[in-house]
Amino acid sequence: MNHIILIGRLTRDPELRYIAGNGTPVASFTVAVDREYSKEKITDFIDVQVWGKSAENCANYIGKGSLVGVQGSLQIDTYKTQTGETRKAARVNANRVQFLDNKNKSGNSYQNQSFDSNFEPNFQPTELDPQGFHAIDDDEIPF
Repeated sequence: MNHIILIGRLTRDPELRYIAGNGTPVASFTVAVDREYSKEKITDFIDVQVWGKSAENCANYIGKGSLVGVQGSLQIDTYKTQTGETRKAARVNANRVQFLDNKNKSGNSYQNQSFDSNFEPNFQPTELDPQGFHAIDDDEIPF
């Protein structure tokens, strides 16, 4: 089983590109994740790749410093350098990215939105709904 879950902050804005030929969107970014080693904290910088509509949502709604939860699988790539050395690089192929901050790149509020390939917007009623009830503010609730 290859399953990974990370929570951390973006070290840079997502980089969005499109695959030549089929036009599939791909977003790449790095997440800084703290881990405790002995009594001190060490930060790991983990490369993440997101595909499809999720990639476009990440590029539009999160940026450097955003707190995110990432769910996906670990992929190890092997390659040779120009000098002939074999090296390995790890990255996470995300199938879900959950935004854990209160604000997006443009400063608008959102609450723990999660974007994956089946994303549908969640709209909150602001006026009279079909049953005749009025939406109330949380401050109006007595408990």
